[in-house]
Amino acid sequence: MFEGSMVAIVTPFKNGKVDEKALRGLIEFQIAGGTQGIVPCGTTGESATLSHAEHDEVVGITVDACKGRVKVLAGTGSNSTWEAVELTHNAEKLGADGALLITPYYNKPSQEGLYGHFATLAGETDLPIILYNVPGRTSVNMLPPTVQRLAKIDNIVGIKEASGSLQQISEVIALCGKDFAVISGDDPLLWPILAIGGKGVISVTANVLPDKVSQLCRAAYDSDVDRARALHYELMEINDALFIETNPVPAKTALALMGKIDAELRSPLAPLIPENLEKLKGVLRKYSLIS
Repeated sequence: MFEGSMVAIVTPFKNGKVDEKALRGLIEFQIAGGTQGIVPCGTTGESATLSHAEHDEVVGITVDACKGRVKVLAGTGSNSTWEAVELTHNAEKLGADGALLITPYYNKPSQEGLYGHFATLAGETDLPIILYNVPGRTSVNMLPPTVQRLAKIDNIVGIKEASGSLQQISEVIALCGKDFAVISGDDPLLWPILAIGGKGVISVTANVLPDKVSQLCRAAYDSDVDRARALHYELMEINDALFIETNPVPAKTALALMGKIDAELRSPLAPLIPENLEKLKGVLRKYSLIS
């Protein structure tokens, strides 16, 4: 259900509010570039600083703009189980195709706490659920045996893995079977994860190069190893540049330089320092994304 190239789409702002026109434009850019799924309200979408009303607004706009052409996997996670339930209910009512649910951050729950959190959420919605493991953001690592337990719940259908460990990701794939979608949450590891059995990516880089990320996923699907490897190395420099500072600051800056959004961030995020801005511009010029 959720596979191939999916974009962790930024949330464009204008004068402190969600910029609907820019968001719709970004979605059209993604679909034209071959993106197979739009993921609003994730980390890249600055979900942590969206109000609940803004969260629902972004999901609603995305569902309407996609018009069923591609899947909408709405970020609805929280460190509070019942807040996550509320956000997931709202996304379901708005017509999202699935929910992306991050491990609770700050609380640092045990493995049993993680299982209880996600099992509760799964019981509260009919939406397919993609788990999201990103220890660098949350300070908690959901281990493969916990994922295996959760994979037995009917509507938990996959995991976005951003642990950075190919060994851990391999264990998840081995334990959970071919019907459970393991999705890369790290652009630099996309090709290696696809090579060991991953089903796709939720990509930051796709914000600026949707066609190339989509082509890499397609090459892997077609078992075109040489093409996939070539695209992996072709994307290496832009993957690095988009994490030169905290995501989504470089991605939003790049899109602003490309003329697609305003370069507006939510505090406490701050603009790139001048040195990194110049580095990013240099990389974007190499990829012919700006002149």
